[in-house]
Amino acid sequence: MPVRRGTYPVGSQSTQSPHEPVPGGPELNPEQPRQPKRSRPRWRRILGWTVVVIVVVLALIAARVAWLWNDVSSQLHRVDALSGATDTPGETWLIVGSDARGGAVQDETEGARADSVMLLHKAENGQTSLTSLPRDTFVDIPELGENKINAAYTGGPKLLVQTVEKLSGLTVDHYVEVGMTGVSQMVDAVGGVDVCWPYSVVDEDSGMVWDVSQGECQTVDGTKALAYSRMRKSDPTGDVGRGQRQRAVISAVVSKAASPSTIFSFSRQDALVDAGTDVLTVDQSASTMSIAQMVLAFRSASGSGLTGAPPIEDTAYSPEDADIGETVLLRDTTAPDFFAKVRDGKLTAADFNQF
Repeated sequence: MPVRRGTYPVGSQSTQSPHEPVPGGPELNPEQPRQPKRSRPRWRRILGWTVVVIVVVLALIAARVAWLWNDVSSQLHRVDALSGATDTPGETWLIVGSDARGGAVQDETEGARADSVMLLHKAENGQTSLTSLPRDTFVDIPELGENKINAAYTGGPKLLVQTVEKLSGLTVDHYVEVGMTGVSQMVDAVGGVDVCWPYSVVDEDSGMVWDVSQGECQTVDGTKALAYSRMRKSDPTGDVGRGQRQRAVISAVVSKAASPSTIFSFSRQDALVDAGTDVLTVDQSASTMSIAQMVLAFRSASGSGLTGAPPIEDTAYSPEDADIGETVLLRDTTAPDFFAKVRDGKLTAADFNQF
């Protein structure tokens, strides 16, 4: 019977040594034992599963962001606000706190009132600045003449935009109005914010009660944050100091909204979206992207310290030809230069009003 190479008939015995290679097979080293088959190292398996988990989490976050993006865009309130003026360099947002006051903080202006007027600008060189215009700022309102800036807001968003453009020389690209009572909702949505005040206050008009024995800096809820941002009469700097506190509250909300405690909390995200879309009114061309860019610019300006009021000549100026009460008069000699620096991205902290 023919025998195949490398095999033996049944019952036969091999005369080869167990360490001798089988004819036609691989050579064996008698001094080297067979190596067991190695499995994949445990750390590599763990790393592989970690990558899978990260990819899944990122996919879920991306889906969540896309859903929130569309949800915000569909719920925004819109208004015809832009003037259509020739564009100027950079990107400019006019942010207005509306007068949904519930009876608090009255002044002499009839009709609608603005609690705050802020001009946020990102220059072509990337510099961002946030300028607060006191609501009693003495301005020249197109077709109405000289009055408080609040009087321009009474005439509607478009007239306010035109007034600010005439004052600053900057074309407003986007208009964002925030109902001040909504500040309370947004603060609560992010779990409260930290604000500071150096002395005890009991202010009946705004409702602010501050006990400095509990610390100059405190974590406040929405109700107290709203009173803090509205208080004026107990502040020796009046409307200017009030603007500083409003910027502080909004900046704190923006920081908390961008923090991990909000980003990884769906409940806080939902509460923030509901609060924001309920109180935000924007121009017709504004998108979720432009609002996101505004938030980033606001945060950048707050972080760089380029925030404040323009140079002020008199915080209690009473015009002779107009019976409108006391106003805030900007300096004729420096205010135009100030807004030129805003436009060109050449501002320093020293350019803002100094007390």
